[in-house]
Amino acid sequence: MSSSLPVDPVFQLILETPGRTPSSVLPSRLNGLFKELADVDSVTPVEEVEEQIWTLWGSHEDRLAEETLAAAVEAIASGELQRARPLLDHLVIKHPDWAEAWNKRATLAYIEKRDADSLFDIAQTLRLEPRHFGAISGFGNVCLRHGHLNEARAAFQIALSINPHMEELRDMLENLSPHNLMLH
Repeated sequence: MSSSLPVDPVFQLILETPGRTPSSVLPSRLNGLFKELADVDSVTPVEEVEEQIWTLWGSHEDRLAEETLAAAVEAIASGELQRARPLLDHLVIKHPDWAEAWNKRATLAYIEKRDADSLFDIAQTLRLEPRHFGAISGFGNVCLRHGHLNEARAAFQIALSINPHMEELRDMLENLSPHNLMLH
């Protein structure tokens, strides 16, 4: 059962990931971190590399914007979704070039089952940061919820090509493999 949710434009962005250039406003340190993340023989623990990437994604030159994002994340974590939404709406309006503000708003929309809104915000995230493995896997989860299994599989594979250490995605891919699905 697949839905009429318009996944194609976002899916196209994801398929173009390898050839797309991240926004120039992103810290250049991310380039080295992504190389290190993809290196399975890296001496730096993968958790440390991932944490540095998430920290850089969540950082902003405007300290108030960082504090607002932190407050929105805390509100989501504590289940205060109605408190998080206006904070994230404000951030994407005031800082439309901040990929992580879009990504957090996409996450909130997914939690609230507003999947079309989530897809829109995932697309905005990926236009700015095509390597955003969190947004790509979020797209995969939206696809799963609506029965778009091929798109979900492809998204999870692409997310793993960027961050090969996402074991939960490997498990999901295994569960989505044709020999594990009972198709009648």
